[in-house]
Amino acid sequence: MIDKLLKKVKDEKFEYIDFKFSDIYGSWRHITIPADQFTDKTFVNGIGVDGSSIGFLSVKAGDMILIPDPEVYFTDPFWKDPTLSVLANICEVNPTEPHRRDPRFTARKAADSLNSLLPGTAAMMGPEFEFYLFDEVRYNQEPNRAFYFLDSVEAEWKSRDASPYGEGTGVNRGHQIRYKEGYHAAPPRDKTYEVRAYICKLFKNAGINIKYHHHEVGGASQQEIEVGFAPMMEMADKSMLAKYLIKNGAVACGKSASFMPKPLFMEPGSGLHVHQYLARDGVSIFYDPRDPLKLSEIGRHYLGGILKHAPALLAFTNPSTNSYKRLVPGFEAPVRASYSVGNRTACVRIPGYIKDSKVMRMEFRSPDGTANMYLLFASMLMAGLDGIKNKIDPGYPLNVDLASLAPEEAEKYPLLPSSLERALEALANDSAFLRIGGVFSDELIDTWVKIKRNEVEQIKVRPHPWEFRLYYDV
Repeated sequence: MIDKLLKKVKDEKFEYIDFKFSDIYGSWRHITIPADQFTDKTFVNGIGVDGSSIGFLSVKAGDMILIPDPEVYFTDPFWKDPTLSVLANICEVNPTEPHRRDPRFTARKAADSLNSLLPGTAAMMGPEFEFYLFDEVRYNQEPNRAFYFLDSVEAEWKSRDASPYGEGTGVNRGHQIRYKEGYHAAPPRDKTYEVRAYICKLFKNAGINIKYHHHEVGGASQQEIEVGFAPMMEMADKSMLAKYLIKNGAVACGKSASFMPKPLFMEPGSGLHVHQYLARDGVSIFYDPRDPLKLSEIGRHYLGGILKHAPALLAFTNPSTNSYKRLVPGFEAPVRASYSVGNRTACVRIPGYIKDSKVMRMEFRSPDGTANMYLLFASMLMAGLDGIKNKIDPGYPLNVDLASLAPEEAEKYPLLPSSLERALEALANDSAFLRIGGVFSDELIDTWVKIKRNEVEQIKVRPHPWEFRLYYDV
């Protein structure tokens, strides 16, 4: 594989090699070298980085190296000079070994755990990427003032502007989208079709399979791109790539893409629903034609593990304070640990439209785009495997909208954490399933909890603008 990659660099005359790697938060970092410095020794000696600056080590022991993965690379479409991006693993030095806090290494260990429990089985993942496209973004916080400002040409509030597109013509041609009425909107209301099509072309060129793209519910330019299934490690890498292509593709089109779960009041939040199943020989082992739900025993137990550990999972699948402004009653985002067939208010949905038993699957609907993609997939898989090993029963499905249930009926389905702080408390009380086999190292979990508690504290000490509406005159 190394020789093949080096030959590609030479034959296609790349000028730069860009190494991309995930920090602990789930954002890509990168470092670039001239292509003539990219040799077989790079895969042994690596590229030096300061791990302390990206959340991995203390300043006293910050030296780390990146070891490129010769199997995962793509031509970067946003560089003027021909550049090949290669994904890299974060490693310790003396001796050279994988770093225990590296999210990509954690996902690899989770995949190995599946292979140990069920040899020859792959965890297939298929995420839905929801995001908003904004035309203008401004925000700031100072001791005496704070604000954020978001704007979109599609938004209903633009109907009052004389020149919503900024031409200075003093003419508004209408066709804005009303609040919460953007689902599958068609042109001329859907003014972002070409942006999505351009991004999907970038996906295709990078080897990411597209199922479809469409306008989402949010009228202020909420979007969705759903991709096809791939084995977990491949999909984790491709999910990082997808976010990179969406953000930079939006910039190329004069837009700003945000995966923030709840950027707008009164509009739906953006999730990152993950369809998933276990497959052997390319066929889902979650399928059983004899079961009323068509769900096999192993599928039920996998589901049971997801539901049992859902409160703790949210510390990784919904790891921002803003995440919990999306997970509120009244929208389609789940607020209780429940499952159903076709019911989108449940935490886990078994799609009711599945016709092909080979892809019998379930959809975990809680996650959002603030998650670290590697830790997102790894934590879900570890919960499902714990369910299989301990034969956890998921109970009975939820067949009605949660909002319509009487309080005593709703209590049968445990509430999910209503804040990041509570999700971290749930993780503190339920992390053993993640630590099995050292998949999630103690160092990783402890560091994750520390940085996330720090985010909670940052929000706690800052006044909120609405507090002035509530309390200024008391």
